Amino acid sequence: MTTKTRSPLKLALIATVAASTVLTAGCAGRSSGPKDTAYVARDVESLYAEAKRRLDGGNATLAAALFDEVERQHPYSPWARRAQLMSAFSYYVGRDYNKSIQSAQRFLSIHPGNRDAPYAYYLISLSYYEQISDVTRDQKITEQSMAALTEVIRRFPNTAYASDARLKLDLVNDHLAGKEMEIGRFYERSGRWLSAQIRFQNVVDNFQTTSHAPEALFRLTETSLALGIPEEAVKYAAVLGANYPGSKWYDKAYDLVQKNAAGVTAS
Repeated sequence: MTTKTRSPLKLALIATVAASTVLTAGCAGRSSGPKDTAYVARDVESLYAEAKRRLDGGNATLAAALFDEVERQHPYSPWARRAQLMSAFSYYVGRDYNKSIQSAQRFLSIHPGNRDAPYAYYLISLSYYEQISDVTRDQKITEQSMAALTEVIRRFPNTAYASDARLKLDLVNDHLAGKEMEIGRFYERSGRWLSAQIRFQNVVDNFQTTSHAPEALFRLTETSLALGIPEEAVKYAAVLGANYPGSKWYDKAYDLVQKNAAGVTAS
């Protein structure tokens, strides 16, 4: 999967949550502060305002450290709860996804029933989703993204977060199917027909709504012929024709069956 552009919906949701968690600090001073300002003891309002100023100015890394300082220096203040979530958001903006996940999970462990809990779950799912790499690499992070997105949908099905999660889940499924196809094609090139067939069958069984399903059916036609079971090949070609009659994969499967299994009926 190539680098993902953040969707307008995601950006709008992020902006909304960020705005809703910021307290009005009209009387708070906005000192530029030294570079190690995160470690200077300050009153909670000024410290929070400085963190927000740094975030608005594009310094997400320092903003996250300052929000962490709000909680460290003023752990029993109402600002500490807001700072926890803003810290997770700042880490996300700064693309430090592991710390964003850790901060959001900590927020949920301490405030599971907070009104901003849906966003914390959503932020966790985004942090996993943004780390999805190409299909040639290990897919553990993709599976974690799927689990996190599914959790958002399960817990908050009627929210905008769930709507966006559903869209991303479709892309995650397509990514996982692509990985199965890549492994299956490798096995097929190596002549490991049964291993290849297991991978292609997994795509057909578990990722049938993805863009990889037509090719998976064609590959199953190929591997069935290679394994000496032309009846199965005819069956897969027929399923391919019924569901994707105009696709190139059906044309290829039809030609393959005509050359190697003419007159054979599906089992």
